[in-house]
Amino acid sequence: MMKKTLAVAAVAAAMIPAAAFGQARDQIRIVGSSTVFPFSTAVAETFGRQGKFKTPVVESTGTGGGMRLFCAGVGTGHPDMTNASRPMTKSEFETCAKNGVTDITEVKIGFDGIVVADKLGSAKMNLSRKDIYLALAEKVPMNGGLAENPYKTWAQLNPNLPNTKIEVIGPPPTSGTRDAFVELVMDFGCKDFPEIKAITDAKVKAQACSKLREDGAYIEAGENDNLIIQKLNTSPDALGIFGYSFLDQNKDKVQGSQIEGFDSTFDNISAGKYPISRSIFFYVKNAHVGVIPGIKEFVTEFVSEKAYGKEGYLVDKGLIPLPDAERAKVREASVGLTKLAM
Repeated sequence: MMKKTLAVAAVAAAMIPAAAFGQARDQIRIVGSSTVFPFSTAVAETFGRQGKFKTPVVESTGTGGGMRLFCAGVGTGHPDMTNASRPMTKSEFETCAKNGVTDITEVKIGFDGIVVADKLGSAKMNLSRKDIYLALAEKVPMNGGLAENPYKTWAQLNPNLPNTKIEVIGPPPTSGTRDAFVELVMDFGCKDFPEIKAITDAKVKAQACSKLREDGAYIEAGENDNLIIQKLNTSPDALGIFGYSFLDQNKDKVQGSQIEGFDSTFDNISAGKYPISRSIFFYVKNAHVGVIPGIKEFVTEFVSEKAYGKEGYLVDKGLIPLPDAERAKVREASVGLTKLAM
């Protein structure tokens, strides 16, 4: 009886994916990072113009939001790919597995810098990661402990900076750019303070470094980086946080601040000199390959030299390409839909 029950359960489990694809879509659906959105959109448009498959639908939901949608299950009600401006976390991988998304390919497409920008023509600032931490942390080191952030202007925390109000417009918690900003800027900027070093509880220390103030100095702008650029043009003293690609595409409107003496340029990011840079990715749900038309062909287009190569059309959109050897390795693994393991 037990063997019969197990056999029936196994057959039922095997039928779930087929049932989920009862009415298969004929168009790829992609969600995720606002940073990767312009690259994915450019590939989708090029792919659609080739005429073999419909142009994929690309939505900007933020990295975290994209992961939740991607990992929710298998079938036509769930997206086929998700863009990410950071790697998939172990907890996201486990959530995917719990919901039957067990065969995933990770595609690293290149590098991006996180810029701290302001309106074109403003006096360019040279900020350290310590400056940014002191400007934006909810609590800051003071008199041997942590106190509510008292700084209202940049000059109050560093006399070499302008006496202008601290007003920074940036991404929400669902954004991979926000995650990377916390890791690369806030966590780095806080680490050398004796008051932080004295904290022995890892969770308390992480909170002290990463918690952003909520008194109006930091303003969440949603997942549309173009809105940040629009707000910078109406707020001359404000700074905005977004990916290098948006700076590259809006050089007639905004300019990047220097970070520790380095400009946020293509050459500085690709050379590893610019301090706030990161890898960017997209993820493929392999159970959808061969069911939703064109997924493998779309991946092949994305990792082609004409797209993400050194002279590819994505470079014109602001992508910082991978080194030659790494691009070749990524291309081979991606086209082969190599399964991600954690």
